[in-house]
Amino acid sequence: MKLLSSLKGKSSTNKPSLEEFPLLPLRELVLFPHTLLPVFITYKAGMLAIDEALRHDMRLFAACLKPSDNAPLETYPVGTVVRIVQHLKLPDTTFRVILQGEYRASIVSSLPQNELFMVRVSPLVATSNETLSPETTALMRTVQKSFVQYAEFSKKINTDTILAVEKTESIERLSNLVCHALIIKAERKVELLGIADPTERLESILEVLELENEIFDIQKNINGKVKTRMEKTQREYILHEQLKEINRELGKEEGEDEFADLERAIEEKAPREEILLKARKELARLRKLQPFSPEAGVLRGYLEWIAELPWNEYSDDAVDLAEAERILDEDHFDMQKPKERIIEFIAVHKLITWENDNLAAANLGSTDLELMNMVPTDLDLSSLNPAHPPHLARVKGPILCFVGPPGTGKTSLGQSVARALGRRFVRVSLGGVRDEAEIRGHRKTYVGALPGKIIQAMRRAETINPVFLLDEIDKLSHDVRGDPASALLEVLDPEQNATFTDHYLELPYDLSKVLFITTANSLHSIPYPLLDRMELIEIPGYGENEKLAIAKQFLVPKEINENGLGNAHIAFTDAAIREIVRHWTMESGVRSLEREIARCIRRVAREVVNSGYGKSEEKALSAFSKTIDVNDLEKLLGRRKFKNDLVFKEARIGVSYGLAWTETGGALLPVESIRFAGNGELIITGNLGDVMKESARIALSYLRSAQDRYHFTVEDISKSNFHIHVPEGAIPKDGPSAGITLAASLLSTLCQVPPKAGVAMTGELTLTGRILPIGGLKEKLLAAIRNNMERVLLPLGNTDEWAEQDEELRSSIAVDFVETADEAFALLFTFTKEAP
Repeated sequence: MKLLSSLKGKSSTNKPSLEEFPLLPLRELVLFPHTLLPVFITYKAGMLAIDEALRHDMRLFAACLKPSDNAPLETYPVGTVVRIVQHLKLPDTTFRVILQGEYRASIVSSLPQNELFMVRVSPLVATSNETLSPETTALMRTVQKSFVQYAEFSKKINTDTILAVEKTESIERLSNLVCHALIIKAERKVELLGIADPTERLESILEVLELENEIFDIQKNINGKVKTRMEKTQREYILHEQLKEINRELGKEEGEDEFADLERAIEEKAPREEILLKARKELARLRKLQPFSPEAGVLRGYLEWIAELPWNEYSDDAVDLAEAERILDEDHFDMQKPKERIIEFIAVHKLITWENDNLAAANLGSTDLELMNMVPTDLDLSSLNPAHPPHLARVKGPILCFVGPPGTGKTSLGQSVARALGRRFVRVSLGGVRDEAEIRGHRKTYVGALPGKIIQAMRRAETINPVFLLDEIDKLSHDVRGDPASALLEVLDPEQNATFTDHYLELPYDLSKVLFITTANSLHSIPYPLLDRMELIEIPGYGENEKLAIAKQFLVPKEINENGLGNAHIAFTDAAIREIVRHWTMESGVRSLEREIARCIRRVAREVVNSGYGKSEEKALSAFSKTIDVNDLEKLLGRRKFKNDLVFKEARIGVSYGLAWTETGGALLPVESIRFAGNGELIITGNLGDVMKESARIALSYLRSAQDRYHFTVEDISKSNFHIHVPEGAIPKDGPSAGITLAASLLSTLCQVPPKAGVAMTGELTLTGRILPIGGLKEKLLAAIRNNMERVLLPLGNTDEWAEQDEELRSSIAVDFVETADEAFALLFTFTKEAP
């Protein structure tokens, strides 16, 4: 046994070092010195040990049996030498004895005699000191105090034992009395019995006492809480029963009124018949349940959701095209495509309304066929329901997706659409949503279950035809809990969303009248099945003149009012706003521009307060006037943030400028290359993606094939290494549209001729030298303008898209269209193409 292998004890001076006794094995019993214990002996080994002790000096060695099925008589090697105080032999030859412990001992050797075991033992009692140290005395008092607390918790220890523990001054006696009274496992008692050192033993006993007291205290707290909860539940039940009895005496049923009110609220919503049947079925179940049962709370919450959802409540749509255009123009500058799409929707709505009014006014008879022929063939008259407004029953809301860089007004445009249509507006942000239950809800059997975001938003809308904005749909993610993008397939499908089923409701809900608008910065992360269900409307970034107009019409007045200067006369010159756009912002949207304007106005507000304006009528706020000019900007905003450090003013060998599209708008992409002696290796750095690396290899391969048409300064390219680098290496870059830019940089290095300064380019290069069309044209053009480029080379395939750009953008920069790399190189370089 591990415990006894480390025992260190000294033999007592008043006892022989070794004594021989009969072994009395005990089941789940541990005897301690200074204690009495009545025991029934019913097994043969024990009865033989008792007989042997009675024939000699009435003493034997009592040890606890190990919990082992294989060796039932295997005992622990430590035990207690005990004396038989009383004994009684029963008629069935079993014994009832009272044993008194004398001292602790450990087995040294065993002497089996048939079925009787004689053991030779060595005492474990350490040499006792007559005087106790202060530390030992303090330890004894702590154990005595902890034991009294344990006795109060346990309520199974008699008063005599408690008094004996409190009065004893012997450390050995104290340990034995406490161990005997503890209600713990026999294995743990054996461990305490076998510790030879008195102080160490007492410390172990204290640990056991403190642990047991802590457990008792926790149990007491738990029992108290449970008892309080049960008393409260019983009290509420009794009061509820008394209230029911009082109502019955008064001739009314309070509970029935509650259920009737709930049923009446659901019927007033006029849902479809299947929903009414489901609600009545759940109400019938609710009436049979106890009011305070958990299931009753779940059913009551479920029925309240049905009662609060809009089932037939419509908001009247505005059908005045001129008023709708005025509202859209008032809230947003430009954005012609989304505005036109909303006006088209209102126009179709108005047309269908007129024709349905004609159908309703016509007499039933021979003219019915003529009237039916007046209706456009793409209208579904089978969906008409007399209980619903005819025109709304047949107009399905479009699913629009506004795609563009941040800060271009996509979210606020959704609010303007709702205002123009006269509808309620609700918004749900999908950024970071990764659980399907966020869309479809949880089953109502789960604790704390709720409907998904769609149904929750419909309850807030209070009508079944709101403008519903699903913001940041490209930021959805998924994990083991499901894919929320897949759950949105039903929501955004006009053929399916008339019967959208939420997991919580388990009832079909009609979303076909909702005008869904989604917003995204990029389409790459949107699954194709979801993308296919939406009508894409691109909202490109703004040019400098557009930002100037937006700042003057919207941002400056808004920030002046929000910063408490509405009564003052604050103005920005056009030059100041342009300077902020050029040197304090670098974006496609206007968020940073709005922040910088707000910074200027806050500095002005500080000046107003320091000057005392607005404090009194004598110095009213309306008397303050300030016009912010270019010269004031560094004082208000600090030094310029953007200085176009990546763009060299002069032409340099091996440096060309490409244009890139990003989720935040367009960006200028400088490309640098150098050549040095080597073995034809191409080194590419700058955190480039695989597609862009392939474009670099294509560019080098094309130039090798066209070596005879250009003046290369090296005859054998295979003996040169090339290193291409795109600055700002911490930013990942990828895509094929930098092909012509990479080729121009390499050609400049090979010919030692710099490209013309102030020229940017974009286009995918093929191995045969063709330049293919690119996307994100407007963002790339705006990036070129922001970086003061004078000319841009575009693929010939983008001619039509260039023609669609507004006049202001086209007049801001010169453009050359090229179809091949040779055409582009002819515009970029001044050398002669033909070899000498």
